[in-house]
Amino acid sequence: MASYLDFEQKIKEVEEQLEAAKARGDTAAIEILEKELQKEIQKTYKNLSDFQKLQLARHPDRPYALDYVRLLMEDAEEIHGDRCFRDDPAIICYMGYIGGQRTMLIGEQKGRGTKNKLKRNFGMPHPEGYRKALRAAKLAEKFGIPVLMLIDTPGAYPGIGAEERGQSEAIARNLFELSRLEVPTIAVVIGEGGSGGALAIGVADKLAMMRYSVFSVISPEGCAAILWNDPAKVEQATKALKITAEDLKELGLIDDIVEEPLVGAHRDKEAAAEALKRYYLENVAALLAMDPKERLEKRYEKLMSAGRFKE
Repeated sequence: MASYLDFEQKIKEVEEQLEAAKARGDTAAIEILEKELQKEIQKTYKNLSDFQKLQLARHPDRPYALDYVRLLMEDAEEIHGDRCFRDDPAIICYMGYIGGQRTMLIGEQKGRGTKNKLKRNFGMPHPEGYRKALRAAKLAEKFGIPVLMLIDTPGAYPGIGAEERGQSEAIARNLFELSRLEVPTIAVVIGEGGSGGALAIGVADKLAMMRYSVFSVISPEGCAAILWNDPAKVEQATKALKITAEDLKELGLIDDIVEEPLVGAHRDKEAAAEALKRYYLENVAALLAMDPKERLEKRYEKLMSAGRFKE
């Protein structure tokens, strides 16, 4: 069954009435309710607050990286392990084809259901996960394969074991190596982009965000706790942090916004996957057409331009 957020309750009511009308075979009621549903969708999703967009980014039905692998990739083969410690299930790596384009897909995977969430560590990678991602990226470079990175994590795992195995070094190493990777790279925030855990697979020629995704140095809950010691101020923190796709595009910190369906990727996974596929193929074609040296120079200029400010 579909999960509904607080602000989606009106949509839920209309959809339930529509289902009942379909069960009765009431053609007149179906026509009226379908129009009412479209009006309610427009009314609800055209006026979302930053906090509501955060809720959509974390929606339990929102497609994760593995969903996009299944919807987009053909002949997909998974790559396991960092060849140092172990395989981290919070990072997935697949080589295959997207729309005929050979691709290395690297993504962060949160997992569904208690068992899978624990297996995937709630999408919080260990250092071996980031080292696996880098191994896959370097393998792609060796064979001239473009890299697509799907960001979706509350942050890198902060546990003692991760720190003992060099979490900060693994993230820093990825930032360094991905910045000079010789193949085209595209990174897309598909849900939550949390701090260094997101940056570790976010250095790319093109950095984009899905319409209802967020990207932040800290979670709004963490920000509210640190600044005000008050969890009730999470909405205020969300607005102050400027974490939505629109905010970050305006600030020049991302390149593009991928226009997922107005109702959200959680309600139309196929359309969201198609939007992501279209964005990837258009941009990878443009990047492949560029001279490799010019592409690396533009990537460097983009990375160095981040953090501009005005007095």
